Amino acid sequence: MLGLKLPTDPRWVNIVEKNIEEILIDHAYCEQKAASTAISLIVSFPEYTELVQEMTDLVTEEMSHFKMVHDRLIESGWTLGRDRKDDYVIALLKFFPKGGSRTTQLVHRLLYAALIEARSCERFRLLSEELEDKKLANFYRKLMISEAGHYTMFLNFARKYGDRKEVDEKWEQLLQFEAEIMKNLSNKETIHG
Repeated sequence: MLGLKLPTDPRWVNIVEKNIEEILIDHAYCEQKAASTAISLIVSFPEYTELVQEMTDLVTEEMSHFKMVHDRLIESGWTLGRDRKDDYVIALLKFFPKGGSRTTQLVHRLLYAALIEARSCERFRLLSEELEDKKLANFYRKLMISEAGHYTMFLNFARKYGDRKEVDEKWEQLLQFEAEIMKNLSNKETIHG
């Protein structure tokens, strides 16, 4: 369903299980960044009314996810800690060239967002199926369902605002590029790394 070309190495869950505090901190920041992305799309493309409406709802949802993760940290006696760079996103952002028309910029940002949500969904599915802590596994199952909806929403907007054939070609190329990135990841206690 997600179209990802390279699945996460299942051994990544072993890294997560040994570093739950770190994965939760990273996850909290991922939720914050997702809300920030939605706000940025509203600010950058206010003329797309339907997109603005959906992004407004997404900001609320992503911040509620942030609160859920932050509450889990507090329950465990941990604090949020400092944000760290996301090697996955940094590498991914090198795919599309800078510039282009406003529509091209919008489509590229929507495709990036769709792919990040798709990979998050895939990772959350893995956590929901493999974590020994069943309460945490169930927590990730619920979030996985949300991420799948976000992935399809971003991809559908890209297809709506861009030329469908071009968007689908770019999406395929981005998926291939992401698979190459993933060959060097799945070795850290981060959501995408």
